[in-house]
Amino acid sequence: MVEWVDLLRPLRRAKPFKRTLSDVGGGAHSGAELDVARMCRHFGLRRPTRQTPRVDAAGKRRWTDCEWELSDGVTLVLEVDGAFHIEVRQWGDDLKRTRRLTSRSRIVVRCTAYELRHEAAAVAADLIALGLEGRVPDDPA
Repeated sequence: MVEWVDLLRPLRRAKPFKRTLSDVGGGAHSGAELDVARMCRHFGLRRPTRQTPRVDAAGKRRWTDCEWELSDGVTLVLEVDGAFHIEVRQWGDDLKRTRRLTSRSRIVVRCTAYELRHEAAAVAADLIALGLEGRVPDDPA
């Protein structure tokens, strides 16, 4: 599709459309993951590795939404929770999953899809505070 965008001239908003296609091609599985890519571009954060397979402390195979290797060797993991994560069983499973993926060398933090869309500066500021390099937002509120 990326190749066709250039053939469809003039195509309104071709640049952001191509970026979105690139993000999807790079492994984005949801709108929230596209919002992560936008947040990274806006605040100068490196793009994360997406959908990384991991084995948790109980031996279960898991996939993480976004990961960054920090300069000190620690892996920073961002898990993005959509609306279905507020269902009681899912929420309980998410808490257990986070606990089992966290280790001395892997920090797991979570945010909601709403936060990424409407409060990206605060999420970026929190990631930067944990060691990810980027531009601290002026007003992360």
